[in-house]
Amino acid sequence: MSLRLSMVSHGQSLLANRFLQDLRQTPEVDELVVTENIPDAPLALPPGMPARRHANAAPTGFADNHNRAFEGSQKRFFCVANPDIRLTSNPFPGLLAAMDDPRVGLVAPLVLSPDGLPEDNARRFPTPWNLGLKLAGLDDGRYHLAPTPQPSPRPVEWTAGMFLLFRAEAFRDVGGFDAKFHLYYEDVDICARLWKAGWKVVCDPGVTVVHEAQRASRHNPRYMRWHAASMARYFFKHLGRLPPVPAEAHGSISP
Repeated sequence: MSLRLSMVSHGQSLLANRFLQDLRQTPEVDELVVTENIPDAPLALPPGMPARRHANAAPTGFADNHNRAFEGSQKRFFCVANPDIRLTSNPFPGLLAAMDDPRVGLVAPLVLSPDGLPEDNARRFPTPWNLGLKLAGLDDGRYHLAPTPQPSPRPVEWTAGMFLLFRAEAFRDVGGFDAKFHLYYEDVDICARLWKAGWKVVCDPGVTVVHEAQRASRHNPRYMRWHAASMARYFFKHLGRLPPVPAEAHGSISP
């Protein structure tokens, strides 16, 4: 296999080390890039896995860190993973099977909470209309997917950046993440650009990972400013210019 995985730690060594140890069950990952965005306790890299560690002199954003991790890669696939992900089983055989379709540029698993409930990692593109519905508590735009015993990749408009497997050709084709998104919406943006470039974005509920969500930043004013700035940039780039997606990606998103 030919797969580079990028993980960025933001002072999350406890979570990151759990995830890094989970990677011992993933022989498909034959190259690991670990970025320490801020100084932290030592990270324990999986023994025997070719790995590169980089410590930033100053913190940079999600997009910039993962773009740097991709630079120079000769691998066929590129995985972006958050340190608060846990692998209860090896997700890569199932995810890579979705890549048998040569037009799939990005595949994501279904993300579960620690309680085993599906999270909202697959959604429709944000628009002023559906954001209004979300604020009103009527519809948050998620696809209501549930774990399935058989692989069942389905097209989705966008999928959250906590765990993404790219075809390296597709990631390179769209120029990677837009580093002008410091944090938030870089995942929405790259999915929109993949669809526009003719690549498919799919989620496979037959493959699951667990998200040990850390939500402490949700009400932090700095993060709220980043969120507002990223939303404004997303609408500037894509409002009225969202890509067409297959009819099945418009299927019912109700439970």
